[in-house]
Amino acid sequence: MLIPRALACMACLSIAAAQSATVTVSFTQPERYSDAGTTAPERETNLAVLAAHLKGLGQRLLPDDQALTVEVLDVDLAGSVWPSRRAGPLRIARGGADWPRIRMRYSLDIPGQEPRSGTEEVGDMDYLRHIAGYTSSGSLGHERRMLDEWFRARFVDRSATQR
Repeated sequence: MLIPRALACMACLSIAAAQSATVTVSFTQPERYSDAGTTAPERETNLAVLAAHLKGLGQRLLPDDQALTVEVLDVDLAGSVWPSRRAGPLRIARGGADWPRIRMRYSLDIPGQEPRSGTEEVGDMDYLRHIAGYTSSGSLGHERRMLDEWFRARFVDRSATQR
């Protein structure tokens, strides 16, 4: 009697773990982006980091029955690239007109409701003041923090989290 119940509980847990919001991220003409990296391999790596971060946000913060589609239209990473003879191009963040910006089109499908969609440019002019915790945990800390704030403001139902 105990074994069938345990197996049923395990099956329910595995089904719950397998379910999560669907998040699709695509990049439109990334070779024409303002600044997604100085080389094609660097651009591919940076875009993969951004896609993984957006997917992770959706899977953590959206209800299981929702589907988010994000089409990235342009990326301008924080800082400016300066030539260097010793180490190759260096990205220097000065906090001036070099803030991170990402322009994207999104559509959030919620069962029983009209899809919420729009095109936005997300940016952070004060990016050097908010970086706590992101620089030591991987690349594109400024951009990831900026996307966190945008995602929570745009998609997270505040009334559900305040109950």
